[in-house]
Amino acid sequence: MEIMSYVAGAFGLLFVLILIYDLIQTKHAILRNFPIIGHFRYWLEAIGPELRQYIVTSNNEEKPFSRDQRRWVYASAKKQNNYFGFGTDNDLESSPNYIIIKQSTFPAREPHPGDEDYDPKYNIACSKIMGEHRQRKHAFRPESILYSSAMSYGSLSSAAVSAINKGVKIAGGLHNTGEGSIAKHHDQGGDLIWQIGTGYYGCRDKNGNFDIDMLVDRCAQHQVRAIEFKLSQGAKPGRGGVLPAAKITKEIAAIRGIPMGQDCISPAAHSAFSSADEMLDVIEAVADATGLPVGIKSAVGMMDFWEDLADIMAKDSGRGVDYIVVDGSEGGTGAAPLVFSDHVSLPFKLAFVRVFETFKQRELNDKIIFAGSGRLGFPEQALMAMAMGCDLIGLARETMLAIGCIQAQNCHTGHCPTGVATQNKWLVHGLDPTDKGARLANYFITLRKEILLLSRACGYDHPSKVTPAHFEILDDNFSSRPLKEVFGIQ
Repeated sequence: MEIMSYVAGAFGLLFVLILIYDLIQTKHAILRNFPIIGHFRYWLEAIGPELRQYIVTSNNEEKPFSRDQRRWVYASAKKQNNYFGFGTDNDLESSPNYIIIKQSTFPAREPHPGDEDYDPKYNIACSKIMGEHRQRKHAFRPESILYSSAMSYGSLSSAAVSAINKGVKIAGGLHNTGEGSIAKHHDQGGDLIWQIGTGYYGCRDKNGNFDIDMLVDRCAQHQVRAIEFKLSQGAKPGRGGVLPAAKITKEIAAIRGIPMGQDCISPAAHSAFSSADEMLDVIEAVADATGLPVGIKSAVGMMDFWEDLADIMAKDSGRGVDYIVVDGSEGGTGAAPLVFSDHVSLPFKLAFVRVFETFKQRELNDKIIFAGSGRLGFPEQALMAMAMGCDLIGLARETMLAIGCIQAQNCHTGHCPTGVATQNKWLVHGLDPTDKGARLANYFITLRKEILLLSRACGYDHPSKVTPAHFEILDDNFSSRPLKEVFGIQ
């Protein structure tokens, strides 16, 4: 009996020690938020492949990101082994729309540690200077082709926003604020793209109208490198942003200039302009007042707007956008009506080609930086997007995965278990911005490394030199088609 008491006491002490460790460690948000029981998640994850092999799903069935994709992001963010063994488990001969990259017989030279041109961060600078063509006062060359795409403080937690900004500071890159304005959590040293949506949060008067003087003042207070007007979002095109009341704190309400206790719903359309022509007037006014490059982000539906914009820019050299972000319908969001997420606007590849070709036909493509967003945070997807004309790659949900998201899909409820997409103080405290910021930097660096490996396999030292000719798309009938033919690229 005495021995049993000692054993019970030892187990009790071990239990307490594990509990204390879980609460004070900073590497795992799940363990901080759910001490002791959180370990079961990691144990089950460790035997997940064996369980799924017999009773659940395959590595490629889960959506929006498969387990293989999530595992690759997690391993890259933690600087763990992100290789896969025993060959591909994808069925190449019966998988429609499967991407194949055609390597060169003579790959480009790969620098190694000790070489003069070796870069441990695998920096890939943008091949264009943002704002150069329109001679913006503060034109600049983005030092990384990767940037953290638009996610607002409100949709994301304060800790998540801080982690992202710390991460882009370490890795190099830009941090898009999303339409929720700029908070102190954005001021961790990373350069910002300030996104302005239809609610004009952070630059609105008491009636909710756009206030350019307030915008200029806010830009002077923060590390803003570019301004972006969001026309629509891939996950809810034709609808404004939605921030549920449960996720609105006093700080968020003050930053946005909105009331507490009710959903924050942005209008579907801008009140400052209602045509491409009027939009360009606003863009030039903002660029003149701030000296910053100004761009737009939009999902793609009807093409009349894009044709009007391209025609005006081709005829009127005095006005124009500095960059365009095309958001695919496969993009994510914290909250949206299901029908808009599933059935409205074009997926990225179709959308981007139509917009890019519209400007290319008018010889404007070299005068604008083009960015893409919509599940592009993997080497083959990013390289293919650049071959189609992208200069920058925006990463949103992949960024969330890198800082701890487990794809629980509770973003709209405020109950995100890892503290990424919630304002619940207990859940947020589990996410350590310093640790997760370093993980985001690791993911950016690893993704750039593998993009470069693919580029060099194709014979080039920069991904912007890879062309559509290096890609074929397999179908499920033992055949393939060149990328140019599939998407009608000229």
